[in-house]
Amino acid sequence: MKVLKTLLLALLLSTATVSFAQIQLPAFFGDHMVLQQKDNVSIWGTDKPNTKIKITASWGEEASASANAQGQWKLKIKTPSYGGPYTLNIKGSNEAELKNVMIGEVWLCSGQSNMEMPVKGFNNQPINGSNEAILNSKNSQIRLFTVKRASSLEPLTNVEGKWAEASPATVKDFSATAYFFGKKLNTLLNIPIGLIHTSWGGSNVETWMDKETLSQFSTIELPSKLPEGAPQRTPTLLFNAMINPLIGYNIKGAIWYQGESNRGRAEEYSRLFPTMIKTWREKWQQGQFPFYFVQIAPYGYDGGNAGYVREAQLHTMKTVENTGMAVTMDIGDCDYIHPREKKLVSDRLALWALSRDYGLEGFAYSGPVYKKIEEIKEGKVTLSFDYIENGLSSYGQPLIGFEVAGADKVFHPAKAKINGDKSLSVWAEGVTNPVAVRYAFSNCEAGSLFNTEGLPASSFRTDTWEK
Repeated sequence: MKVLKTLLLALLLSTATVSFAQIQLPAFFGDHMVLQQKDNVSIWGTDKPNTKIKITASWGEEASASANAQGQWKLKIKTPSYGGPYTLNIKGSNEAELKNVMIGEVWLCSGQSNMEMPVKGFNNQPINGSNEAILNSKNSQIRLFTVKRASSLEPLTNVEGKWAEASPATVKDFSATAYFFGKKLNTLLNIPIGLIHTSWGGSNVETWMDKETLSQFSTIELPSKLPEGAPQRTPTLLFNAMINPLIGYNIKGAIWYQGESNRGRAEEYSRLFPTMIKTWREKWQQGQFPFYFVQIAPYGYDGGNAGYVREAQLHTMKTVENTGMAVTMDIGDCDYIHPREKKLVSDRLALWALSRDYGLEGFAYSGPVYKKIEEIKEGKVTLSFDYIENGLSSYGQPLIGFEVAGADKVFHPAKAKINGDKSLSVWAEGVTNPVAVRYAFSNCEAGSLFNTEGLPASSFRTDTWEK
């Protein structure tokens, strides 16, 4: 028996040695991956301590580094303009070859359930056109990577997941918002697109932020242990497990769909969300990379006023450099928190990227954004807007959702009229001296104001009153 135990121990030790003394890569470095074009992309992993690592790319580039005393190594290799498929040969204690690698544009896609919602939809919650989209999804130029749900008290270095080409079998379970965004880019640019999807339904923004950043917020209580349930509502846990391992993987930018879980804390969200964007950019060390997000849609929340969260999101778009917002005021549903028009949402996100990052011209990429009160005269408030080069429209429908208040701060239903100079006049019977206007500033008010390109205006208010 003693001899048997000795043999088993020796076998375990030898197995551990073999496992350590070979190249190990994070899951997102694998067959079918997409690397960011025209960049010095980082690739890293582990091997036997002090081992020399050499990477040879079939596009004609080489790079080398040595593992440190802990066996960790990291290097950079130049990528050409888009193309492929290529191979990457990685030589250290052993050799590994990554096949079917594309060079193109990589986007990080994160948030809560509206980002997580797959192309096939949730149970009893459909997505418009999903079956046809899945049927026609085979495309070797679009690559998908989903980070498996995970949470951790401490920052991790790896995730579970694997790259796959777009096909009916892979697209049906992939994020609809991410997929339709990538498909739009691929269709118009004819460039390979890599989509890294990392989201969790019901998550609040602070769980996607790191401990050091959150320590600046006195209102946020940092965890000392894992909760028994709902880790997606506990600060830092998803950042540690589902964002931190990805930091350093070269990306073009990020898209984000979240906000519902912070609905009751709008003022705090107005500070947390911009800080999260800033921190992600600092950690990636890729400058002010594009960050485009979706404003939460109208929905029949029980109590509160989602208008304040939409206002916080609008404020982020207006104040944080290189951000953009897809407005969804026209596609909400008072009974379903997950809008069915995911392709439309994604197309609106893509408009920002196509204009701002890929140089396409001749189209609008934002709906009207309230600018200022131009004048108050004879009981009417005249408002001006940005992003209305060709003017405003209600597309033949009544302009609804407007309210006007006087100095008493009591709001009354109002009428509105689009003027020939592209401004908007708003007034309410019985309010002879109006001082403030609000538009669709409630939980579930369907949008009625658009620019002539068909993009909806965000909800807004001209006042800064607490309620």
